[in-house]
Amino acid sequence: MRQIYLDSAATTQVDEKVVKAMLPYLLEKYGNASSQHLMGQEAKRAMEESRSLIGRTIGARHDEIVFTGSGTEANNFILKGLFWELKNKGKNHIITSKIEHDCVLNACKWLETQGVEVTYLDVDEKGFVNPEDVRKAITDKTIIVSIIHGNNEIGTIQDLEAIGKICREKGVYFHTDACQSYTKVPINVKKQNLDFVTLNSHKIHGPKGVGALFIRKGIKITPLLHGGGHEFGLRSSTENIPGIIGFATAVKIAKNSNVRNMEKLRDILIEGILKIPNTKLNGPTGKNRLCNNINISFNNIEGEAIGGFLDSYGISSSTGSACSSNTLEPSHVLQAIGLSHAQINTTIRLSLSKFTTKKDVEYFLEVLPKIVEKLRKISPIKLTQ
Repeated sequence: MRQIYLDSAATTQVDEKVVKAMLPYLLEKYGNASSQHLMGQEAKRAMEESRSLIGRTIGARHDEIVFTGSGTEANNFILKGLFWELKNKGKNHIITSKIEHDCVLNACKWLETQGVEVTYLDVDEKGFVNPEDVRKAITDKTIIVSIIHGNNEIGTIQDLEAIGKICREKGVYFHTDACQSYTKVPINVKKQNLDFVTLNSHKIHGPKGVGALFIRKGIKITPLLHGGGHEFGLRSSTENIPGIIGFATAVKIAKNSNVRNMEKLRDILIEGILKIPNTKLNGPTGKNRLCNNINISFNNIEGEAIGGFLDSYGISSSTGSACSSNTLEPSHVLQAIGLSHAQINTTIRLSLSKFTTKKDVEYFLEVLPKIVEKLRKISPIKLTQ
Protein backbone atom coordinates (compact mmCIF):
# COMPACT_ATOMS: atom_id res chain seq x y z
CA MET A 1 0.00 0.00 0.00
CA ARG A 2 1.17 3.51 -0.79
CA GLN A 3 2.50 5.37 2.27
CA ILE A 4 2.23 9.16 2.51
CA TYR A 5 3.59 10.85 5.62
CA LEU A 6 1.85 14.11 6.50
CA ASP A 7 2.84 14.35 10.16
CA SER A 8 6.23 16.07 9.89
CA ALA A 9 5.44 18.54 12.68
CA ALA A 10 5.61 15.49 14.99
CA THR A 11 8.88 14.22 13.54
CA THR A 12 10.57 13.91 10.17
CA GLN A 13 12.18 11.22 8.09
CA VAL A 14 15.94 11.27 8.64
CA ASP A 15 17.72 12.28 5.44
CA GLU A 16 20.03 9.62 3.99
CA LYS A 17 22.84 12.21 3.86
CA VAL A 18 22.41 12.69 7.60
CA VAL A 19 22.62 8.96 8.27
CA LYS A 20 25.75 8.72 6.10
CA ALA A 21 27.42 11.55 8.02
CA MET A 22 26.56 9.96 11.38
CA LEU A 23 27.73 6.42 10.66
CA PRO A 24 31.49 7.00 11.06
CA TYR A 25 30.87 8.46 14.54
CA LEU A 26 28.91 5.37 15.51
CA LEU A 27 31.26 2.75 14.09
CA GLU A 28 34.77 4.19 13.77
CA LYS A 29 35.19 7.65 15.34
CA TYR A 30 33.30 6.79 18.50
CA GLY A 31 35.54 8.56 21.01
CA ASN A 32 34.26 10.60 23.96
CA ALA A 33 34.75 14.31 23.23
CA SER A 34 36.09 14.81 26.78
CA SER A 35 38.90 12.30 26.26
CA GLN A 36 42.40 13.61 25.55
CA HIS A 37 43.47 10.88 23.16
CA LEU A 38 43.30 11.16 19.35
CA MET A 39 39.86 9.58 18.95
CA GLY A 40 38.42 11.79 21.68
CA GLN A 41 39.88 14.93 20.17
CA GLU A 42 38.63 13.91 16.73
CA ALA A 43 35.12 13.70 18.17
CA LYS A 44 35.55 17.06 19.90
CA ARG A 45 36.73 18.73 16.71
CA ALA A 46 33.71 17.47 14.80
CA MET A 47 31.40 18.64 17.60
CA GLU A 48 32.89 22.13 17.65
CA GLU A 49 32.59 22.42 13.86
CA SER A 50 28.93 21.45 14.20
CA ARG A 51 28.45 24.00 16.97
CA SER A 52 29.94 26.77 14.81
CA LEU A 53 27.83 25.83 11.80
CA ILE A 54 24.56 25.92 13.78
CA GLY A 55 25.57 29.17 15.45
CA ARG A 56 26.24 30.91 12.13
CA THR A 57 22.74 30.12 10.86
CA ILE A 58 21.17 32.30 13.58
CA GLY A 59 23.90 34.93 13.89
CA ALA A 60 25.38 33.49 17.08
CA ARG A 61 28.92 32.78 18.26
CA HIS A 62 29.99 29.15 18.50
CA ASP A 63 30.33 29.38 22.29
CA GLU A 64 26.72 30.58 22.58
CA ILE A 65 25.38 27.21 21.38
CA VAL A 66 24.79 24.52 24.02
CA PHE A 67 23.80 21.03 22.88
CA THR A 68 20.92 19.34 24.71
CA GLY A 69 19.00 16.08 24.48
CA SER A 70 15.83 17.69 23.08
CA GLY A 71 13.87 20.89 22.59
CA THR A 72 11.86 20.00 25.69
CA GLU A 73 15.01 19.86 27.80
CA ALA A 74 16.20 23.19 26.41
CA ASN A 75 12.89 24.93 27.19
CA ASN A 76 12.84 23.54 30.73
CA PHE A 77 16.49 24.53 31.22
CA ILE A 78 15.85 28.16 30.29
CA LEU A 79 12.71 28.70 32.36
CA LYS A 80 13.82 26.80 35.47
CA GLY A 81 17.50 27.70 35.29
CA LEU A 82 16.83 31.43 35.04
CA PHE A 83 14.36 31.33 37.91
CA TRP A 84 16.87 29.54 40.14
CA GLU A 85 19.54 32.04 39.13
CA LEU A 86 17.44 35.14 39.78
CA LYS A 87 14.93 34.23 42.50
CA ASN A 88 17.11 35.71 45.24
CA LYS A 89 17.13 39.03 43.34
CA GLY A 90 13.37 39.45 43.63
CA LYS A 91 12.59 38.19 40.14
CA ASN A 92 9.67 35.76 40.04
CA HIS A 93 7.54 36.62 36.98
CA ILE A 94 7.40 34.88 33.59
CA ILE A 95 5.41 35.98 30.54
CA THR A 96 4.38 33.45 27.92
CA SER A 97 1.42 32.80 25.60
CA LYS A 98 -1.54 30.46 25.71
CA ILE A 99 -0.37 28.67 22.53
CA GLU A 100 3.08 27.51 23.64
CA HIS A 101 4.26 23.93 23.29
CA ASP A 102 3.16 21.72 26.19
CA CYS A 103 6.70 21.56 27.59
CA VAL A 104 6.74 25.34 28.13
CA LEU A 105 3.24 25.46 29.61
CA ASN A 106 3.86 22.48 31.89
CA ALA A 107 7.21 23.90 33.01
CA CYS A 108 5.43 27.16 33.84
CA LYS A 109 2.73 25.31 35.77
CA TRP A 110 5.41 23.54 37.82
CA LEU A 111 7.23 26.82 38.42
CA GLU A 112 3.99 28.28 39.78
CA THR A 113 4.23 25.68 42.57
CA GLN A 114 7.67 27.14 43.37
CA GLY A 115 6.38 30.69 43.77
CA VAL A 116 6.63 31.96 40.20
CA GLU A 117 3.88 34.20 38.85
CA VAL A 118 3.09 33.45 35.21
CA THR A 119 1.20 35.68 32.78
CA TYR A 120 -0.37 33.68 29.93
CA LEU A 121 -1.02 36.10 27.08
CA ASP A 122 -4.10 35.78 24.88
CA VAL A 123 -3.77 35.49 21.10
CA ASP A 124 -6.13 36.63 18.35
CA GLU A 125 -8.22 34.31 16.14
CA LYS A 126 -5.19 33.60 13.92
CA GLY A 127 -2.90 32.85 16.85
CA PHE A 128 -0.89 36.08 16.97
CA VAL A 129 0.45 37.62 20.17
CA ASN A 130 -0.01 41.40 20.29
CA PRO A 131 3.41 42.91 21.09
CA GLU A 132 1.71 45.67 23.08
CA ASP A 133 0.23 43.01 25.37
CA VAL A 134 3.80 41.94 26.08
CA ARG A 135 4.76 45.52 26.93
CA LYS A 136 1.81 45.91 29.31
CA ALA A 137 2.55 42.60 31.07
CA ILE A 138 6.19 43.37 31.92
CA THR A 139 6.88 44.35 35.53
CA ASP A 140 10.01 45.00 37.57
CA LYS A 141 9.83 41.35 38.68
CA THR A 142 9.72 39.88 35.16
CA ILE A 143 12.47 37.35 34.50
CA ILE A 144 11.76 36.40 30.91
CA VAL A 145 9.30 36.57 28.03
CA SER A 146 8.99 33.20 26.25
CA ILE A 147 7.03 33.18 22.97
CA ILE A 148 7.00 30.33 20.45
CA HIS A 149 8.24 31.32 16.98
CA GLY A 150 6.24 29.00 14.69
CA ASN A 151 3.29 27.26 16.31
CA ASN A 152 3.31 23.46 15.99
CA GLU A 153 -0.47 23.15 15.60
CA ILE A 154 -1.71 26.10 13.54
CA GLY A 155 1.55 27.33 11.98
CA THR A 156 1.37 30.94 13.19
CA ILE A 157 4.73 32.77 12.88
CA GLN A 158 5.13 35.45 15.54
CA ASP A 159 6.79 38.83 14.98
CA LEU A 160 9.90 38.20 17.06
CA GLU A 161 11.53 41.45 16.04
CA ALA A 162 8.68 43.57 17.44
CA ILE A 163 8.52 41.57 20.69
CA GLY A 164 12.29 41.46 21.04
CA LYS A 165 12.54 45.25 20.68
CA ILE A 166 10.11 45.71 23.57
CA CYS A 167 11.95 43.19 25.77
CA ARG A 168 15.27 44.92 25.13
CA GLU A 169 13.77 48.34 25.91
CA LYS A 170 12.33 46.98 29.16
CA GLY A 171 15.49 45.10 30.13
CA VAL A 172 13.96 41.61 30.34
CA TYR A 173 15.22 38.43 28.74
CA PHE A 174 13.54 37.13 25.56
CA HIS A 175 13.33 33.45 24.63
CA THR A 176 11.74 31.72 21.66
CA ASP A 177 11.02 28.07 20.98
CA ALA A 178 12.03 27.77 17.33
CA CYS A 179 11.87 24.00 16.99
CA GLN A 180 9.21 24.14 14.26
CA SER A 181 10.52 27.23 12.46
CA TYR A 182 14.27 26.60 12.36
CA THR A 183 15.60 26.39 8.77
CA LYS A 184 12.10 27.36 7.51
CA VAL A 185 11.91 30.96 8.80
CA PRO A 186 14.91 33.33 9.14
CA ILE A 187 16.23 33.77 12.69
CA ASN A 188 18.81 36.38 13.65
CA VAL A 189 19.48 36.68 17.37
CA LYS A 190 20.89 40.21 17.05
CA LYS A 191 18.22 41.67 14.79
CA GLN A 192 15.42 40.07 16.83
CA ASN A 193 17.04 40.85 20.21
CA LEU A 194 16.88 37.22 21.28
CA ASP A 195 18.65 36.10 24.44
CA PHE A 196 17.72 32.40 24.17
CA VAL A 197 16.60 30.23 21.25
CA THR A 198 15.56 26.58 21.41
CA LEU A 199 16.34 24.40 18.37
CA ASN A 200 16.07 20.70 17.68
CA SER A 201 17.12 18.14 15.14
CA HIS A 202 14.28 15.73 14.48
CA LYS A 203 11.94 18.38 13.02
CA ILE A 204 14.42 19.10 10.20
CA HIS A 205 15.33 15.56 8.99
CA GLY A 206 17.98 14.99 11.64
CA PRO A 207 18.03 12.30 14.36
CA LYS A 208 15.91 12.30 17.51
CA GLY A 209 17.50 12.85 20.91
CA VAL A 210 19.52 16.00 20.18
CA GLY A 211 18.69 19.68 20.44
CA ALA A 212 20.51 22.97 20.88
CA LEU A 213 20.08 26.12 22.89
CA PHE A 214 21.38 29.58 22.10
CA ILE A 215 22.36 31.40 25.29
CA ARG A 216 23.56 34.95 24.76
CA LYS A 217 27.14 35.37 25.99
CA GLY A 218 27.39 36.72 29.52
CA ILE A 219 24.02 35.55 30.82
CA LYS A 220 24.27 33.42 33.95
CA ILE A 221 21.92 30.47 34.34
CA THR A 222 21.76 27.61 36.85
CA PRO A 223 22.19 24.21 35.13
CA LEU A 224 19.54 21.51 35.30
CA LEU A 225 22.18 18.79 35.17
CA HIS A 226 25.35 18.70 37.28
CA GLY A 227 28.25 16.40 36.53
CA GLY A 228 31.47 16.67 34.58
CA GLY A 229 30.96 20.23 33.42
CA HIS A 230 30.28 19.54 29.74
CA GLU A 231 28.94 22.23 27.40
CA PHE A 232 30.70 25.18 29.06
CA GLY A 233 29.57 23.90 32.46
CA LEU A 234 25.91 24.36 31.52
CA ARG A 235 24.80 20.85 30.56
CA SER A 236 26.74 17.95 32.03
CA SER A 237 26.37 14.68 30.11
CA THR A 238 28.59 12.94 27.61
CA GLU A 239 27.79 14.62 24.31
CA ASN A 240 25.83 12.70 21.70
CA ILE A 241 28.44 13.09 18.96
CA PRO A 242 26.65 11.09 16.22
CA GLY A 243 23.45 13.01 16.97
CA ILE A 244 25.24 16.36 16.92
CA ILE A 245 26.91 15.50 13.59
CA GLY A 246 23.53 14.45 12.20
CA PHE A 247 21.90 17.65 13.46
CA ALA A 248 24.54 19.86 11.86
CA THR A 249 24.34 17.92 8.59
CA ALA A 250 20.57 18.38 8.49
CA VAL A 251 21.09 22.12 8.97
CA LYS A 252 23.80 22.24 6.32
CA ILE A 253 21.65 20.59 3.62
CA ALA A 254 18.50 22.60 4.35
CA LYS A 255 17.58 24.72 1.32
CA ASN A 256 15.32 27.70 0.69
CA SER A 257 14.04 25.87 -2.39
CA ASN A 258 12.62 23.20 -0.07
CA VAL A 259 10.71 25.90 1.82
CA ARG A 260 9.29 27.35 -1.39
CA ASN A 261 8.20 23.92 -2.59
CA MET A 262 6.48 23.14 0.74
CA GLU A 263 4.69 26.52 0.59
CA LYS A 264 3.43 25.70 -2.89
CA LEU A 265 2.18 22.24 -1.91
CA ARG A 266 0.70 23.59 1.33
CA ASP A 267 -1.41 26.10 -0.60
CA ILE A 268 -2.55 23.49 -3.12
CA LEU A 269 -3.66 21.29 -0.23
CA ILE A 270 -5.46 24.11 1.57
CA GLU A 271 -7.26 25.19 -1.60
CA GLY A 272 -8.28 21.62 -2.37
CA ILE A 273 -9.52 20.82 1.12
CA LEU A 274 -11.52 24.04 1.42
CA LYS A 275 -13.50 23.05 -1.69
CA ILE A 276 -15.18 20.50 0.58
CA PRO A 277 -18.26 22.21 2.08
CA ASN A 278 -18.30 23.22 5.74
CA THR A 279 -14.54 23.23 6.28
CA LYS A 280 -12.42 25.91 7.96
CA LEU A 281 -8.71 26.70 7.96
CA ASN A 282 -7.31 27.45 11.42
CA GLY A 283 -4.44 29.91 11.64
CA PRO A 284 -3.09 32.49 9.19
CA THR A 285 -2.39 32.26 5.46
CA GLY A 286 0.63 33.02 3.28
CA LYS A 287 4.00 34.13 4.69
CA ASN A 288 2.63 34.38 8.23
CA ARG A 289 2.15 30.60 8.31
CA LEU A 290 4.79 27.87 8.53
CA CYS A 291 5.48 26.53 5.05
CA ASN A 292 4.52 22.97 5.97
CA ASN A 293 1.49 23.43 8.24
CA ILE A 294 -2.24 22.90 7.55
CA ASN A 295 -4.92 22.74 10.23
CA ILE A 296 -8.54 22.17 9.16
CA SER A 297 -11.83 21.83 11.03
CA PHE A 298 -14.49 19.74 9.29
CA ASN A 299 -17.20 20.89 11.69
CA ASN A 300 -19.45 17.83 11.70
CA ILE A 301 -17.20 14.76 11.73
CA GLU A 302 -14.61 13.72 14.26
CA GLY A 303 -10.98 14.40 13.44
CA GLU A 304 -10.01 11.03 14.90
CA ALA A 305 -12.36 9.28 12.48
CA ILE A 306 -10.86 11.16 9.53
CA GLY A 307 -7.35 10.30 10.72
CA GLY A 308 -8.27 6.64 11.12
CA PHE A 309 -9.66 6.42 7.59
CA LEU A 310 -6.66 8.30 6.18
CA ASP A 311 -4.40 5.79 7.91
CA SER A 312 -6.26 2.94 6.21
CA TYR A 313 -5.31 4.58 2.89
CA GLY A 314 -1.66 4.79 3.97
CA ILE A 315 -1.77 8.49 4.88
CA SER A 316 -0.32 9.60 8.24
CA SER A 317 -1.86 12.71 9.83
CA SER A 318 -2.54 14.13 13.29
CA THR A 319 -5.59 15.32 15.19
CA GLY A 320 -3.61 17.94 17.10
CA SER A 321 -0.30 18.21 18.87
CA ALA A 322 1.34 14.83 18.40
CA CYS A 323 3.33 15.33 21.61
CA SER A 324 0.13 15.06 23.64
CA SER A 325 -2.06 12.89 21.43
CA ASN A 326 -2.18 10.21 24.14
CA THR A 327 -4.61 12.40 26.10
CA LEU A 328 -8.26 13.15 25.43
CA GLU A 329 -7.88 16.83 26.36
CA PRO A 330 -8.92 19.31 23.66
CA SER A 331 -6.10 21.27 22.03
CA HIS A 332 -5.17 24.29 24.15
CA VAL A 333 -4.04 26.08 20.98
CA LEU A 334 -7.39 25.68 19.23
CA GLN A 335 -9.16 26.73 22.43
CA ALA A 336 -6.99 29.86 22.58
CA ILE A 337 -8.03 30.96 19.06
CA GLY A 338 -11.70 30.58 19.95
CA LEU A 339 -12.78 27.15 18.72
CA SER A 340 -15.44 25.30 20.71
CA HIS A 341 -14.75 21.80 22.05
CA ALA A 342 -17.05 20.41 19.37
CA GLN A 343 -15.12 22.20 16.61
CA ILE A 344 -11.79 21.08 18.06
CA ASN A 345 -12.94 17.46 17.88
CA THR A 346 -13.48 17.84 14.13
CA THR A 347 -9.95 19.07 13.43
CA ILE A 348 -6.95 17.45 11.78
CA ARG A 349 -3.41 18.71 11.27
CA LEU A 350 -1.34 17.93 8.19
CA SER A 351 2.36 18.79 8.05
CA LEU A 352 4.57 18.42 5.00
CA SER A 353 8.29 17.87 4.59
CA LYS A 354 10.85 18.38 1.85
CA PHE A 355 10.11 14.79 0.77
CA THR A 356 6.39 15.47 0.16
CA THR A 357 5.58 15.39 -3.57
CA LYS A 358 2.85 16.78 -5.78
CA LYS A 359 1.68 13.21 -6.39
CA ASP A 360 1.30 12.75 -2.63
CA VAL A 361 -0.87 15.86 -2.49
CA GLU A 362 -2.96 14.76 -5.47
CA TYR A 363 -3.54 11.33 -3.92
CA PHE A 364 -4.58 12.93 -0.63
CA LEU A 365 -7.04 15.26 -2.36
CA GLU A 366 -8.47 12.29 -4.24
CA VAL A 367 -8.99 10.23 -1.08
CA LEU A 368 -10.15 12.87 1.42
CA PRO A 369 -13.49 13.89 -0.15
CA LYS A 370 -14.58 10.23 -0.25
CA ILE A 371 -13.75 9.84 3.46
CA VAL A 372 -15.57 13.04 4.40
CA GLU A 373 -18.65 12.12 2.39
CA LYS A 374 -18.79 8.67 3.98
CA LEU A 375 -18.34 9.98 7.52
CA ARG A 376 -20.84 12.80 7.15
CA LYS A 377 -23.55 10.31 6.22
CA ILE A 378 -23.13 8.55 9.54
CA SER A 379 -21.95 11.41 11.80
CA PRO A 380 -24.13 12.43 14.79
CA ILE A 381 -22.33 15.82 14.99
CA LYS A 382 -24.24 18.72 13.46
CA LEU A 383 -22.13 21.86 13.21
CA THR A 384 -21.91 24.63 10.66
CA GLN A 385 -19.28 27.30 10.20
